Amino acid sequence: MNKIFPQGDAEDNAAARTKAGPRGEGYSLLCCSRREACLSAFLLLLLATLAALLVLVVILGLPSRTPGAQLCVTPANRTGFLCHDRRSCIPAHGVCDGVRTCPHGEDEDESLCQDVPQSLPSFLVAHCGNPASWIYSDQKCDGINNCGDCSDELSPVTSCPLCGPGWWRCSSTVFRYCSCIPKNLCRDHVQHCSDWSDEFSCPGPE
Repeated sequence: MNKIFPQGDAEDNAAARTKAGPRGEGYSLLCCSRREACLSAFLLLLLATLAALLVLVVILGLPSRTPGAQLCVTPANRTGFLCHDRRSCIPAHGVCDGVRTCPHGEDEDESLCQDVPQSLPSFLVAHCGNPASWIYSDQKCDGINNCGDCSDELSPVTSCPLCGPGWWRCSSTVFRYCSCIPKNLCRDHVQHCSDWSDEFSCPGPE
């Protein structure tokens, strides 16, 4: 014998199922709404973070680029200081001389020049015969008496090559020079060599 349900109850049950809908469809819509809300919140947080960083950069400025000092060789084949642009090589004696020679002026940075020569990198410094005296490394073996006792030009403190082109080798009578004098001083009727060779043997400027 078949059981008959009242027509009203059947219609109510069907309406309830239609109104509620399948469980999977309702759950999916709810998840989609939550994912969209989370994504929106994440994007807003990211934008806020970027805005805060931008404000800090504007207020504080970009971090300064302060790489360590590096050695380079100048076009004159002398010791040099490599600027931060990685292209400019200035003579060693141009560092901490009061003139900003590098494009960004890093050759006069306070950290580099605050306690010369102790604050200078070792490749920029050469020591004289007198331990209390020093010169820039590119002033060694340049023909000039930079140390005042010729220790930057003569052994045993320094081993320099023979006089280069444009120089005449002799024992100089002039304090400025040591074992070589410029050839443009030859034949000028003034004694610059102790043996007078600058006047009688030196061929003069080439």
